[in-house]
Parts: sequence; structure tokens; C-alpha cells
Amino acid sequence: MPEMRVSPRERLVLTALIQLYITTGEPVASQAVAQTFADREGLSSATIRNVMASLAEAGLLEQPHTSAGRVPTAAAFRYYVEQLMQPARALLGAQGDGAQPGMPPMNLLSEERREQIKDSFSGVSSTNEYLERTAKVLALLSSGLGVALASATGTQILEHIHFSRLGTARVLAVMVTQAGAVQDRILTLDHDVTHLDLDTASRYLNENFRGWPVERIRAEVARRTDLERAAYHELLTSVEELCRKGALAGDGEVTLFVDGMANLIAAEGDRERLRQMLVALEAKQRLVELLTAYVDGRQQEVRVVVGLEQASPAMQDLVLIASPARLGNTNLGTVALIAPTRIQYQEMIHAVQYIAQLSARILNVPTD
Repeated sequence: MPEMRVSPRERLVLTALIQLYITTGEPVASQAVAQTFADREGLSSATIRNVMASLAEAGLLEQPHTSAGRVPTAAAFRYYVEQLMQPARALLGAQGDGAQPGMPPMNLLSEERREQIKDSFSGVSSTNEYLERTAKVLALLSSGLGVALASATGTQILEHIHFSRLGTARVLAVMVTQAGAVQDRILTLDHDVTHLDLDTASRYLNENFRGWPVERIRAEVARRTDLERAAYHELLTSVEELCRKGALAGDGEVTLFVDGMANLIAAEGDRERLRQMLVALEAKQRLVELLTAYVDGRQQEVRVVVGLEQASPAMQDLVLIASPARLGNTNLGTVALIAPTRIQYQEMIHAVQYIAQLSARILNVPTD
């Protein structure tokens, strides 16, 4: 929204009204806004009523009922978020520290909240654990939906892989990339394998493919299996099946973690709209497309999108706050929350950013 459309006085009133609405969840009357400006001259209830009328004409406020107060529109929340982000951009530009524009300074999150978040990740040691825990933590903090999307791994470089037998035809695969990311998967095979089979398979992969992109490894193993099946039938059959079952996740395979659906159910009163919203959110591909459309994994920028009606009309009153999670030069995925527009924006923006930047510390990898 262009800055010229909102005067300084209108901005003061709009900001106060939005903050009151976020706190109470009820339409805000001019008298309530006036109380926040009790010591300011020229901002009486009558003046504020006039300002609110102008804001309503501009499409920033709406009145649910004739005698009710006003509530912010999606456009008002977008303007509010833009105002929150501007000081952060100006500060980062002045610091010249190489941070990406639009990324709020992390020190605006309270020390108590940072410690709470760090404690919530206790015991996490792999990328998948980090992303799964992120979904739970953001759902808890926001009282909304926590979402974490693992990046496609086709560009990751193999450093080491290890297999452990868990039981009949069940194998734990632990892959370490050259960027330091640790990924673990439990595989269910078509036939049982011995500890010796797994040791031989991991040694074959580590000795032949260390430094290779994982997508190329899968293709090369399949090629060698066809060419050398007669000479190395048992070894290559086991290796090929382990890769095919997901030990080396190829490009296009998506891992999505979602937590907190019950939070949105509690917040939504319209049963039919709730049903439509849940149908949209429970469609895995829809969530993947939503995160992919709005978040650039090459950047370190927090994105805030108010109103998700492009994904589904039932999601028009939801907000997405998302950020890439990076480990050095490697994109681990996207961490995000989806919540009703009546959310504590400033705290949640900083919480998403802080969690995205915790990955290197949590996974014990030094940053560049």
C-alpha cells in the first residue's frame, strides 16, 4: 500500500485500533482508541471517529454490525506489517552487516522467549527432528498451525551414510551431507537384510560416491546394478533397494511436518468455512505450493502474507509468516506458521526468524 494514502494521524489511529483488536478480538469503538491517546491533544473521540470514517472509506476498516465498532481489513493488516518491517530494513541498512532486507533484528525477541525456544529444541540432532520440532514449537507459540517443509535434496552432497538394522526388513539410514546436515529415515524393505549386508552397502556407497550429489548417486547405482548384476548381484541388489526406498532422497521428494490443526479449529466459528479451510490445509500439495510460492530458499528473508485467499477462499482471514532455514550455503527447508490475522505479529515474525537461524546451533554446525 502506498505510504501517501495514510496520513500520520491516520497511521496512529489505525495502529492503535489494530493492536486493540489483536488483544481483544472484538470490534473497536472510537472511545477505546481515544483512551490510548489520553495525553495527546487533538485526538478526541470525535476526531478519532472522523479518522476511522476516513480509514473505512479507504478500505482499511469495516463495521461488522451497524452499532458495533470497527475491525481491520486484510489491507489494514498488510499495512500494519509493512510499518513493522520498515524500521528493521532501515536499521539493517545502517548496520551494513550483510543481512537480507526485510529481516527483523533478532534482539527484538525477549531473552525469556529465546531461552524458551532454545529449550524446546533440546535433544534434537538431525534435520528432520529440527523441522518436526519446529512445527510443534511454532504451533504452540502462535496458537495457529506450525509448518516445516524439508527442501528437496537433489543438490545435497554426500559425505557419509550409515545403515542400522532395526528389525525384520526395517533399516535406519543416517546420511550426513558435506554441509553438515544430518538426515535420518526408517526404511521398510521388501526383504530382510543382515548387519553384514548393511555394513557392506554403506562401505560401497561411502567409498564410491563420497562427494557426489545424492540424485546422481541414485541414478548411477541403478545404472551399475543393470551393468554389473551378474558379478555383484547380492551387493548391488541390496544397495539399489536401499536407495530406491529412500536412503538417498532424490529431487522432488517432499517431507512436510504440520502441527496445531486443533488451534485453527478452536479459532474458527463458521462451520462450513472451517470445513473448507481444513480441506485446503490438509491437502499436502496445497501447503507445499503455498510455501514454495511465497518463500525464496536462496534468501534469508522473513515473508509475511496476510490473506491466503489465492490458495483457497476459505483462507482469506489467515496469515502466513515464513522463512527459509539454512545451514551454511545449504537450504534445509522452510519454517512457517499459519494463523488467524489477529496475531501478535511482531513477536511471531521474530520467533520464526529466530528458529530459522537456530538450525546451525542446534545441529552443531559452525556458520560461515
